[in-house]
Amino acid sequence: MTETFKEEGQLPDLILNGVGSAGGGSYDQVLIDGVGKVVDSLTARLFKANGQIRVQGELEAGEMEVSGIMNLEGSLKTGRMKLEGMLHIDGSFKGESCALNGLVTVRGDCELEELRGEGGFTVEGLLSVGLADIRLNGAWQVREIGAESLKVRRGNHSRWNRLIGGIIPKLKSELKAKSIEGDHLDLEYTTADVVRGNDVIIGEGCSIGLVEYRSGLSVHPGARVGKEVKTGD
Repeated sequence: MTETFKEEGQLPDLILNGVGSAGGGSYDQVLIDGVGKVVDSLTARLFKANGQIRVQGELEAGEMEVSGIMNLEGSLKTGRMKLEGMLHIDGSFKGESCALNGLVTVRGDCELEELRGEGGFTVEGLLSVGLADIRLNGAWQVREIGAESLKVRRGNHSRWNRLIGGIIPKLKSELKAKSIEGDHLDLEYTTADVVRGNDVIIGEGCSIGLVEYRSGLSVHPGARVGKEVKTGD
């Protein structure tokens, strides 16, 4: 069932400060500051949390901001999301945009229109994204990636460690995937069995088994590519 967001002010707010828990339901604003638990699924126009949060169910939010550590025991559907910290999703993740500074784990598929930021990302299913511009600071492990435009670079490690490195485990900064497909692919520090695209750039630190391209291909001298195949006319 799909929830319909009502006009601002027509639903109650849920506010948790300190240590507390509450039931699920439909709210206008959910504001959590401290250690909070929501028992059951939750719908909100705005979900804003700072601290350590657990939601025992599904979460649907028009806008979402999380600073800290959050565990979601279900799927997430959101419009705009901003994350500073760690987010674990037991189900799927569907959203319009994600601004990332931290680590995300998704047990199912992930579908986003836009993904930007710095950190690490694990998707056990398919990552489908329109525009992705990411900075690696930690491991990115995705089974399959489908993107219109994907740009991968290594992040600023010194800045990362100052801002958030204290609560994030130190992991090798690289992207690993079985397959990556897209229109424009600009990759660095990426390991993949297959890369397919229209315009493809295989940059520094890449190790690719097979590259299939339709229009253009550029390979960094330090990258490793097993086989290159030009497809189409």
